[in-house]
Amino acid sequence: VVIGAQSPEQLLEETTLFLHQVEASLPEPKRQMLERLHQSDPSLAGRKILIVDDDVRNIFALTSLLERHGMVVFSAESGKEALKALEGTPGIDIVLMDVMMPEMDGYEATRAIRAKSEFRSLPVIAVTAKAMKGDRDKCLEAGASDYIAKPIDSQRLLSLLRVWLHRS
Repeated sequence: VVIGAQSPEQLLEETTLFLHQVEASLPEPKRQMLERLHQSDPSLAGRKILIVDDDVRNIFALTSLLERHGMVVFSAESGKEALKALEGTPGIDIVLMDVMMPEMDGYEATRAIRAKSEFRSLPVIAVTAKAMKGDRDKCLEAGASDYIAKPIDSQRLLSLLRVWLHRS
């Protein structure tokens, strides 16, 4: 893993994420540093995200969280809808892809996204309720950039988004 942080705050955030350290367990000065970064962090504000999930409750919960951070949220309820949304909505910066969906699952949808040259470097974060051994590897083999398990830890998700959006 190569960390390309542009500030001490981003370095702290990326190493915290990489080491799977919980923000709450950090010393107070480090927590305050991350809070300042999150409050003034332009890496999420205005960025376009596509949430792909067949459960509208998940879409609603994620949309509420991400819009509070200034993100512009688009949604699709299937892999096929996701492909249409990507092709019809220019400038999507990142995708949250549910893995378990009927018809076209997240693995298949991610492979289809990667098959299109314009989306080869688009960050795709796989989201799954199945946190089984090997699932992460299976997601990455299908072309996902990263992986997060449900129930989603909102701070971990936001950190993942910052890391991937910083790279793109």
